[in-house]
Amino acid sequence: MESRLKILGHPVHPMLVMFPVALLFTTVLFDIIDALGGPNYLGELAFWNLSVGLIGGLLAAPAGLVDLLAIPRGTRAKRVGQTHAAANTAMILLFAAVWVVRLNSEYRTAGGALIAIEVVALAILGVAAWLGGELVDRLGVGVDRDANLDAPSSLRPTAPSHPTGGAR
Repeated sequence: MESRLKILGHPVHPMLVMFPVALLFTTVLFDIIDALGGPNYLGELAFWNLSVGLIGGLLAAPAGLVDLLAIPRGTRAKRVGQTHAAANTAMILLFAAVWVVRLNSEYRTAGGALIAIEVVALAILGVAAWLGGELVDRLGVGVDRDANLDAPSSLRPTAPSHPTGGAR
């Protein structure tokens, strides 16, 4: 199944997710270093990474929704896509809540509770990113016209093949 939203023949959604993933990861990293006594500017830098990461995530979401709506119902790809979308929504909402608290505080740095929320959001982001990889790399969503939208999970071992190349 090929992506419905392309630029110069390439699916848009995978292009848009790289920066938000990197920015949100570095947000958490910088906040942890700042909380452990790192340079004072890291907390402020983390806030701006968070801001731009959220904007990027909000730009990537509609492109992902276009692709999700095009996946046929009743396929494994649809279930994985819906889980991917739900995880990303939860992650964006958690990071947005942290952003609102930081925006309204005197200092834009994060403390222990906000960092804990960020770590949870980052874990959800990791799951969502893995599911996105499963959609593209395993199920061929967005990149392969003849994709197997019901391919088994990459976490399940494949059946061993016979030494002559055929399955037993």
